[in-house]
Amino acid sequence: MSIPVVDLADFLSGDPERKSSFVSALGKAYEDVGFVSVKNHGIPDELISTLYQKVQQFYKLPAEEKKRYEIEGLAGQRGYTSFGKEHAKGSDAPDLKEFFQYGQTIPEGVASSEDYPDNVQVPSIAGFNNTLQQTYRAFEKSGFALLRAIALYLGLEENYFDQHVEYGNSILRAIHYPPILKEPASAIRAEQHEDINLITLLVGASADGLEILDRSGKWVPVTSLPEQIVVNVGDMLQRLTNNKLKSTTHRVVNPPRELWATSRFSMPFFLHPKSEMSLACLENCIDKDHPKQYEDITAGGYLDERLREIGLKK
Repeated sequence: MSIPVVDLADFLSGDPERKSSFVSALGKAYEDVGFVSVKNHGIPDELISTLYQKVQQFYKLPAEEKKRYEIEGLAGQRGYTSFGKEHAKGSDAPDLKEFFQYGQTIPEGVASSEDYPDNVQVPSIAGFNNTLQQTYRAFEKSGFALLRAIALYLGLEENYFDQHVEYGNSILRAIHYPPILKEPASAIRAEQHEDINLITLLVGASADGLEILDRSGKWVPVTSLPEQIVVNVGDMLQRLTNNKLKSTTHRVVNPPRELWATSRFSMPFFLHPKSEMSLACLENCIDKDHPKQYEDITAGGYLDERLREIGLKK
């Protein structure tokens, strides 16, 4: 499936016409599909390449060493989560993946009401944590620009989201889908799901497999060019906009049998707001034809609920 392509350089150009055109194209795509490909996204190719190198080195570590970075009590929000721990909401079957998560850091001297766990250090791989930190900030910068465009599309002030997402609870997740060594019980590596957060930014995965569920109920493969990233709406944004913007169901399927011996790596950045942000449906997204669909809840309360549903929090 060829999903809509937008050029972030248009939004940042300073040209009112190009900026307006970008806002319209992005908003329409998020109403109709829930996914876009973004070019000129601002995340350097060299940084992405280094990220993949470091992550592949991590997953080559012996199992017992990786387990040292799996910290009890963090609900998978920092460090390593071993194979088969997470499952999709509504599914008991574990996803066929392991992952490492890197989260927000608050610089010295910046006041914050949030209390984030420390990131887990991996000293055995030179530059591992530094690369994750650089990538995190690059994703954050691009994500903030996209949220400003979304705010304009929704008829809000351009900087509406800024106060909610600056030093918010975003997560960079480095996922490894290991080689398939025997006949799998399912054709699915990651069961169908919707993302929890506001928006997800995804650099091109190392292999095919991502599919989205279209409006006719058909699963269609999603591909993007190497110089583009895929950005989709998450449940928090769908909830905030009273279903105006769509959090599209997606999954990762197994490769053809001849590629079973290969790994798949994927690097999503889940852009979350601060915990205290209200996800109450926006007033301008509610009318007699679109009555309010959701009870009021904070972002932190919703995240906690969803982490329990997917098995990461008890």
